Amino acid sequence: MNLDDLDRFEQLDPLNMLGEIDNLPGQLSQAWQLGFEHPLPEWRDFKQAVIAGMGGSAIGADLLASYSASLSPIPVSVHRDYGLPFYARGAETLVVCSSHSGDTEETLDAFEAARKAGCRILAVCTGGELAKRAEENNIPLWKFDHAGQPRAAVGFSFGLLLAMFQRLGFIPDQKEAVEDAIASMKKSQEHLKADVPAAKNPAKRYAGQLMGRWVTILGSGLMAPVARRWKTQINEIAKAGANFEFLPEADHNTLAGTLNPQETLNAHTMTLFLNAPSDHPRNRLRSDLTRKAFMLEGLNTDFIEARGKTPLAQMWTTILFGDYMAYYLAMAYGVDPTPIQALVEFKRAMAEAG
Repeated sequence: MNLDDLDRFEQLDPLNMLGEIDNLPGQLSQAWQLGFEHPLPEWRDFKQAVIAGMGGSAIGADLLASYSASLSPIPVSVHRDYGLPFYARGAETLVVCSSHSGDTEETLDAFEAARKAGCRILAVCTGGELAKRAEENNIPLWKFDHAGQPRAAVGFSFGLLLAMFQRLGFIPDQKEAVEDAIASMKKSQEHLKADVPAAKNPAKRYAGQLMGRWVTILGSGLMAPVARRWKTQINEIAKAGANFEFLPEADHNTLAGTLNPQETLNAHTMTLFLNAPSDHPRNRLRSDLTRKAFMLEGLNTDFIEARGKTPLAQMWTTILFGDYMAYYLAMAYGVDPTPIQALVEFKRAMAEAG
C-alpha cells in the first residue's frame, strides 16, 4: 500500500487512531497537570508500591517502574494478575489500581485483595466499577476523561502516576524532565506525522520493513518497557505478530535460538534493537554484539536510536515512534487500527463461562 495515501488512511481509520497518536504529547502534558489537581492524602512511611493493572493500563506502570528504579528509595512492582503478592500487606504498602474502563476483572480482584490486606489504595480509572467501589469505601479516586482505547491512553496511565510519585516524595521534581520530554516528542513529530512522505518519514520506512515478518523487539534499561510497548502496539494496532526480549537476559537464552528452523527465520522475521544514551555501557555493547550475532546467522535486523537529551525524553520519543510505526504497519496491511475483535470475543467467552 502507498503509505502517503492519506485518503486511504481515513477510510481504514474511521475512529481516528492517528489523531490519538498525534495527541500523545498533549495527553502526557494534560495527565501531568491533572496529577497535581487530584486530592491526595498526606501519606508517608511507605516501604513499597504495587501497581495493579492489565494491558494498556499496565504499560504506563511498567514505564514508571523502570523510570523510577534509579530515583525511588522504595521498590515498585507491576502486578498483572488476580489478587496480590503475599508481601503486599499493611499500611506500609501502596497499591495503585489502574484500569482504563474501571471494569477490568483482574484489577478489581486486586483492589479487593488490597482492602483485605489493609494496604493503602489509590484507584486510577475513567469510571466503571472501580470508581464505584473506591467511592463506596472512601478510597482516593483519580479519574480522567478518555473515550478511546486503553492503549491510546498511555500518557494518562504514566503521567498521572509520575505526578503521584512526585507528590508522595518517592522521586524528585520531574517538571523540567516532563517539559523536555513533551518538547522532544513534538520535535520528533516533524518527521513522523502522516503528512510527511515515506521518503522522509522513518516510521513509515520501518513499517515497510516489517511487512510479512514476525517482529522481535529488544531493549535494556529504560528501553525494556518500551520494547514491550512496541510489541503490544504491533499486536493491537496492526493485528500482527510480535514479541519482545530484554537485554541482558536475552543473551543468556534467546541468542541460542537463532539456528532453527532456518527456512522460516531467515525470510520472515525482523529483530529490532532499541538503543538509548541512558543504556548501561555493557548493555550497549551487548546490543551491538547480539545484533552482529543475529546478522551472522542471516537474520534480518535493524536498530533505533532514542532521541532526546534526558532519559524521560528518550523513553517517550521512542514510544511515539513505535506508535506511529505500528499505525503505518496497520495501514500497510489494510486493517482498521482501533477495533480489537479477538480480545472482545475472548472477554465475551470468559463472561459466558462464568
